[in-house]
Amino acid sequence: MKQSLQHPLFTVLSTIAAEQNVHAYVIGGFVRDLLLDRPSKDIDIVIIGNGISFAESVAKKLKVKLSVFKNFGTAMLKYQDVEVEFVGARKESYRADSRKPIVENGTLEDDQKRRDFTINALAIALHPTQFGELLDPFNGVNDLKQKLIRTPLDPIETFSDDPLRMLRAIRFASQLNFTIDPIAIDAIKETVERICIISQERITEELNKIILSPKPSVGFIYLFDTSLLHKIFPLMANLYGVDYIDGKGHKDNFYHTLQVLDNISTTTDDLWLRWAAILHDIAKPATKRFEPGHGWTFHGHEDKGARMVPKIFAELKLPLNDKMKFVQKMVQLHLRPIVLAQDVVTDSAVRRLLFEANDDIEALMLLCKADITTKNEYKVKKYRKNFELVQQKLKDVEQRDNIRNWQPPITGIDIMHIFGIKEGREVGIIKNQIREAILEGEIPNSREAALDFTIRKGSEIGLKVVANTF
Repeated sequence: MKQSLQHPLFTVLSTIAAEQNVHAYVIGGFVRDLLLDRPSKDIDIVIIGNGISFAESVAKKLKVKLSVFKNFGTAMLKYQDVEVEFVGARKESYRADSRKPIVENGTLEDDQKRRDFTINALAIALHPTQFGELLDPFNGVNDLKQKLIRTPLDPIETFSDDPLRMLRAIRFASQLNFTIDPIAIDAIKETVERICIISQERITEELNKIILSPKPSVGFIYLFDTSLLHKIFPLMANLYGVDYIDGKGHKDNFYHTLQVLDNISTTTDDLWLRWAAILHDIAKPATKRFEPGHGWTFHGHEDKGARMVPKIFAELKLPLNDKMKFVQKMVQLHLRPIVLAQDVVTDSAVRRLLFEANDDIEALMLLCKADITTKNEYKVKKYRKNFELVQQKLKDVEQRDNIRNWQPPITGIDIMHIFGIKEGREVGIIKNQIREAILEGEIPNSREAALDFTIRKGSEIGLKVVANTF
């Protein structure tokens, strides 16, 4: 492994280890990613002894700032393009009501035993007498070859001690496209209730990493099959299942949602657009109805779903800002391009979509394309062809009418000035009429045309022009 430790940092670490006669090891994710040939900028260093003291010597040699966290017995520094964390080797024991361990000094073996998975327990020696030697007490290298997530010790004990490891197992499986050891899966099912001691922030952090993995459905199927999803995101678990009445069923909205999420993940790394894919049908269970002679309907699920988004974000401790509003908008509008693609595409319908979507129109179209999950190839080709027509229409109308990020050519202040009136009902009526006239194509999106229209509509409700500054 010597040739793999090319970064100049390792030479410094090895030199200081020799000077202080201390055994130091690079351990965990960096070693795993090194063997997987994946880039990694985070390096964890374990010292047999005082990790903070060793880190202070390294920082002094490198002439960089050191951040020390005495409560945790760790220290951190940044050097060139990497972030390095130092800790003394330790062994841990846990109480039933907390994932915070009781920590004692330990050996390298103790430190490797406390690691979550065998692939994260790999260590490479840095002392010159062993430099580059790989220490793999739990056959982590073989598990990497087998693409297997396995715990070093009894998985029930591992997951019970720190239930966040259940989510981490699923996250790594999703990120790396690995399989979780069946014994570990059974352990997750047995200890699933323990997830309640983990903070929502930590749960959501892992959930977001699963969502950002190359094929998120891998993680969500594990979450569902172990019942973790039912604990951390029951609304999504509720999408599962198919009901039949009079021989008529509907598609399974859980697996449909996963297909949409996977589809959109091939086109974007945007976390919030992926969240929109997850939530686009979230209100279907609440709006599901059976209509005799017709079948299953989910009328208004886009409106109800959009109203549900703020509460979902609040409960999951996701940001209640423009990210949430973006997801809400995507959920609200996700059916609109599909409806346009099925019908004759009118200019007015396109203007309205541009007006409501604004700069998010491209994201909306990505979501709608991802929403095509039918196995019928004829329907797929038809929808895609129709979407191409819709996109061309969007482009043509936008170039001609400049509706995206639309600002009214006549403002409320203009209306008050023209008619010499105060803010009130008449101003609102005329503003709405101007907007509708432009969106319906009755008048061009220009100030001159809007002014003529304003004067005409004002006269219809008994207003007289008292000033004209145009």
